Amino acid sequence: MKIQVVGSGCSRCHKTEENVVNACAELELNADFEHVRDVTRFAQLGIMFTPGVVVDGEVVFSGRIPSVEEIKTALSQRAGR
Repeated sequence: MKIQVVGSGCSRCHKTEENVVNACAELELNADFEHVRDVTRFAQLGIMFTPGVVVDGEVVFSGRIPSVEEIKTALSQRAGR
């Protein structure tokens, strides 16, 4: 599973990244992780509003900070748990 947090590096983006890391830890999920800060890649990934979370090429969250529980639910659905 590849997880990308998309955002310029603002506090909202850092909180989103922290929540993604915590959700993965709680699920004991090993994932490839990337924080995309290059603004030119945002639209390529389908993100119009940051922060965003992309899982295996699919936009899961955009324009808000998802909670750890929301992220866990989204990741569990994609991991077949």
